[in-house]
Amino acid sequence: MIKITFPDGSTKEYEEGVSPADIAKDISQRLYKNSIAAEVNGQLVDLNYSITQDATVKLITLEDDKAPNIYRHTMSHIMAQAVIHVFGKEKVKLAIGPVIEDGFYYDFDIEGYNISEEDFPKIEEEMKKIIDQDITIIRKEISKAQAKEIFKDQPYKLELLDDIDDDEVSVYIQGDFIDLCRGPHLPSTGYVKHFKLLSVSGAYWRGDEKNKMLQRIYGTAFAKKKDLDDYLNMLEEAKRRDHRKLGPQLNLFMLQPEMAPGMPFILPNGKIILNELMNYSRQVHKRYGYSEVETPQIMNIKLWHQSGHWDHYKENMFFTEKEDMPMAVKPMNCPGHILIYKNSFVSYKDLPIRMFEFGKVHRYERSGTLHGLFRVRAFTQDDAHIFCTKSQMEQEIIKVIELTNEIYSTFGFNYEAILSTMPDDHMGDIEAWERATQALKLALEKSQIKYKIAEGDGAFYGPKIDFHVTDSIGRKWQCTTIQLDFQMPERFEMVYANEKGEYERPVMIHRAIFGSLERFFGILIENFAGEFPTWLAPIQVSVVPVSEKFNEKAKEFARQLEKENIRTFVNDSDSTVSYKIRNEQMKKIPYMIVFGEKEMNSNTINVRTIKGNTAENISRDLFINKIKEEISSRSLNLSF
Repeated sequence: MIKITFPDGSTKEYEEGVSPADIAKDISQRLYKNSIAAEVNGQLVDLNYSITQDATVKLITLEDDKAPNIYRHTMSHIMAQAVIHVFGKEKVKLAIGPVIEDGFYYDFDIEGYNISEEDFPKIEEEMKKIIDQDITIIRKEISKAQAKEIFKDQPYKLELLDDIDDDEVSVYIQGDFIDLCRGPHLPSTGYVKHFKLLSVSGAYWRGDEKNKMLQRIYGTAFAKKKDLDDYLNMLEEAKRRDHRKLGPQLNLFMLQPEMAPGMPFILPNGKIILNELMNYSRQVHKRYGYSEVETPQIMNIKLWHQSGHWDHYKENMFFTEKEDMPMAVKPMNCPGHILIYKNSFVSYKDLPIRMFEFGKVHRYERSGTLHGLFRVRAFTQDDAHIFCTKSQMEQEIIKVIELTNEIYSTFGFNYEAILSTMPDDHMGDIEAWERATQALKLALEKSQIKYKIAEGDGAFYGPKIDFHVTDSIGRKWQCTTIQLDFQMPERFEMVYANEKGEYERPVMIHRAIFGSLERFFGILIENFAGEFPTWLAPIQVSVVPVSEKFNEKAKEFARQLEKENIRTFVNDSDSTVSYKIRNEQMKKIPYMIVFGEKEMNSNTINVRTIKGNTAENISRDLFINKIKEEISSRSLNLSF
């Protein structure tokens, strides 16, 4: 007999070889019907998995937070089976079909045919048939030789098999479909019925542009129809807010893929917003005791050998050479800040040193991964490094969390924290990593921040905390990162003189709040749908004269606003009033003043807002004072 321990701590004995399905049936018929998989000693497995020794078992139902990955993985197999049915087994070569955030995809090589979204209805119809048939899904362990025979006409599967060291592999069978897969999967195809195919794109096999371009179909699935409907509505809203569309439309930024791939051009309106973000950030950082610095864009390659970037990051770097000196364009700001630290003698009395920079960095990203402002090759980091003693590091991390709270609250963002631990490809000894990880944990707990742990996702030089903000339509974005580093001070032989006059190594904290300034800008465009709060808006007030005879007085009023540092535009074009109003609304300007006879001959105005509100007979002074207060307080709400 073996002992099974359940999540509530209770135990029960079963015969060796018992399956999670047997255990569920033993507990209750209802649990048996609702279970889709199990977690055995922390590992997700199928319901028919054989448990041969004492184990901790948790049964997974469709309501469990781990269920979506299981049923979406199954749905990718259902989609692949449907594609084979629609286009023919002889023509379809299968690649891979993993789960991704909120969905799944499968890569296909279809002889002589390019899939388009027009093909989705017939693929979805075939998927519904497979789901309605409720086909039992069977997992089998077979030898690699058997697998190669089964997949002899599937070149991508054969390549995957060659990369597997084990003598046995697992396959999943559902009716006439078989696929190489670790699993786990649903017990049958009928458990989840609510799905949607979303898009199709090209994808190089294994992400390598030297390989063949495959066809990738993206989809999603949910256990409940309402959840699917809500998700599809969110996607429609996301399309409306797409920063790649709104950016050029609002004169914020442009992209030139042929001339500067992945390197955005910031246009006049966009530069105003970025300057406002930087000015605000500078004010906050000054209050928190940071000193702003600037470091070179290009530095000797030996610096990057010393920092460890050469060994761990060179594939993502750009290089150049002049006068026989090999140089690297900086992908990060930390080595430059270290050189500033080492430029002068440092006493314990000088610590902590908080060094801050809006540093432009360049990182190579594959062309297929570039995406508007979200995935670029050149961007600006609001990067800072704190050099402190070991006794100071916990309090310094707490202060960074406080700074993060202040900045995020200004934009109305909530967030969740992720603590990432030591990766396989790391520098330094395990003891230092454990000490650094514990310091981050304590800082989060003392700040009363709930967090999740991402095992092995830390940077190569230290563990980190990532903050994921939630935008106005529920999407999550990774922005702030805090990384604790004992390795760089060691590699650069950094020291400070302690109370006894002896030299010690400082601790180095890497942190960025916006992260990439351009990416944060893109997040803000989509979060506000281009309707920025007044303090950020490139034009804060638009004045629209109703005819030419009011132009001069309208400009006089605009000059009055400009003197109060309110960014103002006068639309004195020859167009009709209705056309000018419509044109100004398209610019998503917070406030509009239509300027006519009454406005010219009195001290009152009628105010229209981007939200559709109106306020009549407002005195000019009241309007100016309210707008100034709204701007200075960085309010997210309009005053009228």
